Amino acid sequence: MKLISLALVVLLGGLFMAATADFPDWGDPASPASLHVSPRYIEKSMEETSVPNIVTSVLADYRGYDTMFETAVVFTAGVACFLLLRRRDPRPGPKRIYRHQATGVIVEMREEPAKEPSGGVFVRIDDDWVPHDLIIMNVCRLLIPFIQLFGLYVIAHGHHSPGGGFQGGVILGASIILLALSWDLRTAMARLGETATGLMSAVGVFIYAGVGALCLALGSNFLDYRALGPLMFVDPVHARSLGIFFVELGVGLAVMATMVLIYKNLASEGLMDQGL
Repeated sequence: MKLISLALVVLLGGLFMAATADFPDWGDPASPASLHVSPRYIEKSMEETSVPNIVTSVLADYRGYDTMFETAVVFTAGVACFLLLRRRDPRPGPKRIYRHQATGVIVEMREEPAKEPSGGVFVRIDDDWVPHDLIIMNVCRLLIPFIQLFGLYVIAHGHHSPGGGFQGGVILGASIILLALSWDLRTAMARLGETATGLMSAVGVFIYAGVGALCLALGSNFLDYRALGPLMFVDPVHARSLGIFFVELGVGLAVMATMVLIYKNLASEGLMDQGL
């Protein structure tokens, strides 16, 4: 089987390498893309989509199919990581380790307690726990809401400035990972659990494909946002702008959730109980 797989990889790789000979030279001003495609986008983007950022209109409208499948690839990467790494067997060793916050005394419990200690007296720690830096923890706690607000701004403002779903999603995902690094994985899991993360990743792709399917149901082509105009009581040009915004939301949601899902599986060796 490995030899067959290797042969297929070599064969397809050879075909792709041979096909590159027909490509125009890098940066060739006489290439078809430079003569026809790019000028068309530059001249008509604002008129047809009402989006000042041409990159956003190209990504989410003119080549919306491509971007939708890129989002599906991000989602597939998260699912593959989950299927390969996620483990249900408990971590060997003590079931629980707690630290008495007032005295710093460490308590190991060989049996899993029926109920987690509450009241802020004991806090659960990892097997290889080291004292957290109070400054880092509190600075991150103060910064994370602003980081998330900036991530939402990048998604929502992608029409007018550099940004969009991919960039904003990465910023939002990084904020959750920062919380896990500065505090612990359980704190991050309490804010965004495993089930919610998986659902958000799938919902992001569903939003993108759903907007396209809605256009189809309204009698237009898939991802032709002009069909949304009567539904939202706006003209077709404004409808394309709003359609781009909706799919950017889906992209941002999928990217953020997939980032967090991959991090949690890698950081906890697939056990989701304690991280780095």
